[in-house]
Amino acid sequence: MSFNIALSGLAAAQKDLDVTANNIANVNTTGFKESRAEFADVYATSIFASGRTKVGDGVTTSVVAQQFNQGSLQFTNNSLDLAITGEGFFATTPDRLSRDFTYTRAGNFKLDKDNFIVDNRGNYLQGFSVDPSTGQNQSVSLSTTQPISIPTTAGAPRATNNVFITANLNSSELINTTTFEPTDPATYSHSTSVTVYDSLGEPHILSMYFRKAAVGDWEVFAVWDDVTAAPFGPTTLQFDSSGELIIPPGPPPTPPVLALNAATLNDPLNGYLTNGAEFLTDVVINFRDPAGIRTPTQYAAPFDVTNLSQDGTTVGNLTGVDIDAFGRVLATYSNGDEEYLAQVTLVQFANVQGLKQVGNTSWQQTITSGEPIAGQANVGTFGAINSSALEQSNVNLTTELVDLISAQRNFQANSRALEVNSTLQQTILQIR
Repeated sequence: MSFNIALSGLAAAQKDLDVTANNIANVNTTGFKESRAEFADVYATSIFASGRTKVGDGVTTSVVAQQFNQGSLQFTNNSLDLAITGEGFFATTPDRLSRDFTYTRAGNFKLDKDNFIVDNRGNYLQGFSVDPSTGQNQSVSLSTTQPISIPTTAGAPRATNNVFITANLNSSELINTTTFEPTDPATYSHSTSVTVYDSLGEPHILSMYFRKAAVGDWEVFAVWDDVTAAPFGPTTLQFDSSGELIIPPGPPPTPPVLALNAATLNDPLNGYLTNGAEFLTDVVINFRDPAGIRTPTQYAAPFDVTNLSQDGTTVGNLTGVDIDAFGRVLATYSNGDEEYLAQVTLVQFANVQGLKQVGNTSWQQTITSGEPIAGQANVGTFGAINSSALEQSNVNLTTELVDLISAQRNFQANSRALEVNSTLQQTILQIR
């Protein structure tokens, strides 16, 4: 009996050594979770045996349990390196259409040849679909996730719909009632220009000309590119005795505008557009800032443009990809556009220690782990996502080395028990 007990002790010590060695071997493995060998004593007896004199039957390995405590973060310069601070796993699939999910904490992702985000083994990182403008997700169901891809195409151009301008018009200027000619500076007091874009992203110069038509009244004309023979306008800006713009009553009160008619711009006979582009709506010059807070003024001060902007963009190239704490993937383009592409999916389990290891620091669900629960990062009990960071192994090397010594001593002690048992049996065999 003692022979078998010592053998079970040797097996348990060997298992402890194996687990400790595996932990030490993976001390630098990204996303690795250390394991702990848990043992139980063996005790078997019949109903007629005396429990007071019964000796145990040794030890057995109860389970090798993984410990999912947080690992420390290592920061990198790659925005596709992701680390979870808190609860949750990344979800991946072996191909784009597969629903065979594996779960991992290793966030060392990269792009494949088709610009999909994948891990080291080519598994596709899953994400929720989102609104491109707001980043609001459309579903948090695991069944609706899709592989996250980074677009390779350039950002689409956007035709200008609105121009915003605020400026101070010098009240000391003389009244000018001559016929307006864009090429004759004597027919206007001030001018400025802004670059606007058509539907194909081609830039055009929109020039605005101001002249004082009466006390407190200013006329505004607009000229498209160099088509000076057909200016738009005028629109009249009226100012009160304090130099503030008079806004016509509503509802709602709206500052004056100068609209460039879309049909006029689109007509090829007028010479405004020669590249096949077109405007779906009028190009409107708004005499206010985009927030609607400031308007033009008429003070006894030099002409000064305080705001001049427009809402169109030219063709843009992808310049960067950022992922925030909520897992929202934001693409930025050289034309100033920003677009949300997806939201990285996080998954939780009721019993993480019930997950099945499948290698590559990945796990799969089992009956004991419970069903996967998908959700948004940094919401509820789900952890936050850190971009440009990796979660390191949670192995404490000092603790493992101490455990290694302890397992070695345990192995030696059981070996000694086995040796003593062998000596006793040899002594018995030699009795005559």
